[in-house]
Amino acid sequence: MGFDAPTPIQEQAIPSILQNKDLIACAQTGTGKTAAFLLPVLHKLIDRKSEKLDTIVIVPTRELALQIDQQLEGFRYFTGGTSIAVYGGGEAVDFEKQKKAIISGVDIIIVTPGRFLSHLNLGYVPCDSVRHVILDEADRMLDMGFFEDIMRIFKFLPKEKQTLLFSATMPKEIRKLASKLLVDPEEVNIAVSKPAEGVLQGAYLVYDDDKTELTKHLLTNKDLPSVLIFCSTKSAVKSLEVELSKLKFDVKAIHSDLEQGEREKVMLSFRNRNCQILVATDIVSRGID
Repeated sequence: MGFDAPTPIQEQAIPSILQNKDLIACAQTGTGKTAAFLLPVLHKLIDRKSEKLDTIVIVPTRELALQIDQQLEGFRYFTGGTSIAVYGGGEAVDFEKQKKAIISGVDIIIVTPGRFLSHLNLGYVPCDSVRHVILDEADRMLDMGFFEDIMRIFKFLPKEKQTLLFSATMPKEIRKLASKLLVDPEEVNIAVSKPAEGVLQGAYLVYDDDKTELTKHLLTNKDLPSVLIFCSTKSAVKSLEVELSKLKFDVKAIHSDLEQGEREKVMLSFRNRNCQILVATDIVSRGID
């Protein structure tokens, strides 16, 4: 898996998780935080007798749900266990597949709040067996307005459980959420979110109407093999894709109007360097690895 030694977040978080303590962890993307909560949970699953639902990982986007499920598949190669990503945006057959997995018994589910609430409201999720609940990218979920959905989800869950909250930043809203959901938590603060080290950054002061022209200028006559552009709205994503396509750039877009299969196809094309430029809404930014 590429680990020679534990990262700081893994070194500090894993002992607390193995001791069944609630945890607030502040660590930015790229620090190894996903392994920090998946590995100890998998360790605790090894001697478990029940085949019912054990762990719920709540994330803001379907992309992040799929990414974590893929990592989990690698981690549990030697430990066993089952998992499924539960998210919206797919066809009815996807919902039924998720429902069947939940009812038949799955150890870990990685869920987006809205879709998971749909399953919970239908009454077949075996919440009484849940021992671990993990909120990943908690600050992003609050930015997207999921506070009430998260509170509704927790009403279905047993009081006796371990709750882990991971966030890239620690604003007062996160403290408020933690105070409602966690019991006497330990805290790990690796680094308050800051720009990733080693990345050259620049800022341009520009009017909204001039952003597209500036983007074209920055891309023209540059040797840029792979470019990722984030926009704040899907209409901006669509517009920029059209404008760049007119200039014969090799560009694809990803936004919420695409079916999940289409989104995965676009992401695969970009990962494999089959397209030069990916334009995406910023809500998927933390689900892109």
